[in-house]
Amino acid sequence: MENDLKCPECGCEHVYPDGSLWTCPECGCEWNPKDNAAGAAAADGPGEIRDANGNVLADGDSVTVIKDLKIKGASSVIKGGTKVKGIRLVDGTDGHNIACKIAGVGAINLKSEFVRKA
Repeated sequence: MENDLKCPECGCEHVYPDGSLWTCPECGCEWNPKDNAAGAAAADGPGEIRDANGNVLADGDSVTVIKDLKIKGASSVIKGGTKVKGIRLVDGTDGHNIACKIAGVGAINLKSEFVRKA
């Protein structure tokens, strides 16, 4: 096969050319194989996830919600000042990069810009 390229994000071998870019059908990543800087940056991953104050977050940290957050599809609200223990960092495509469980709400994803490290 003439295509020996792999996706720089997920390693999928089923990539295909789309104009001047290559596309991965599994994760949707697009890149130019001639542009080594972009390929290296994509292979490094999402990088550091920081809270609203600029502190680096890690798996297992405790955070505090800094403002009231409405929950889509529900009438409940996560109040500002709510402490969340044992967060898990995820690569959310919609900007929600923290997965956690909140008492009274359940499992939920949060954006790091609305929390601060406790």
